[in-house]
Amino acid sequence: MAKIFCVANQKGGVGKTTTAVNLAAGLASIGQRVLMVDLDPQGNATMGSGVDKRQLALSVYDVLIESASVREAAVLAEKCGYHVLGANRELAGAEIELVALERREMRLKAALAEVDGDYDFVLIDCPPSLSMLTLNGLCAAHGVVVPMQCEYFALEGVTDLVHTIKQVHANLNPDLQIIGLLRVMFDSRITLQQQVSEQLKGHFGDKVFDTVIPRNVRLAEAPSYGLPGVVFDPSAKGSQAFVAFAQEMVARVPAMAQKAAGRARASNEKKASNA
Repeated sequence: MAKIFCVANQKGGVGKTTTAVNLAAGLASIGQRVLMVDLDPQGNATMGSGVDKRQLALSVYDVLIESASVREAAVLAEKCGYHVLGANRELAGAEIELVALERREMRLKAALAEVDGDYDFVLIDCPPSLSMLTLNGLCAAHGVVVPMQCEYFALEGVTDLVHTIKQVHANLNPDLQIIGLLRVMFDSRITLQQQVSEQLKGHFGDKVFDTVIPRNVRLAEAPSYGLPGVVFDPSAKGSQAFVAFAQEMVARVPAMAQKAAGRARASNEKKASNA
């Protein structure tokens, strides 16, 4: 059974796409079967995986309107070692089209259910806004990975996202939870970033990943070559940090499964006592 995670943050410019493609590449490098779903009409995660969005015969748009399956639309990013369900500018029109369709929030979830046994991890790169596309991602996912910079404005963005996740959890997807917060673009020389990092750990506890992604020039250069940093320069500190993050993610999965089973048992017991 594939673990499906959204990479999301309602604040823009926090490294969501960088996190999505490098985590996908990091997981692939340690032997995991990975599908990366690009839900952003800009298609940056598609291009950043070495796939030309302009040459896509089928995209996530076709999957959402149910004119193609995930198996038909996904392509292999050969240099990266994972599959990509890509996006292009057609996806911008999906926002309007989905409003009038049945099961509009659940279309991605239904499509991914068909390839549940094909992958170990499915990573969804969400747009930086709460849209119908983001809602599809949140309804399909088991959890959310939140990349964030250690700055005070970023804390406000996390508060908004936590509220959104609670609403989706209560009304549409009871499996949804925050898997963890990933500190990105981190510079240990800046006192403010150290202070915000400590505040995060104090408030969210073990929901903050141990791995920290440093600010790294090679990670910033990699998209211009159409590759994740992990593939572009595996020896760079940022690339090595993402591989370590992938390893931490794999290590966390069994514990997440145990917690999910515990919640299911508690829910069943509550229903039985109310019956």
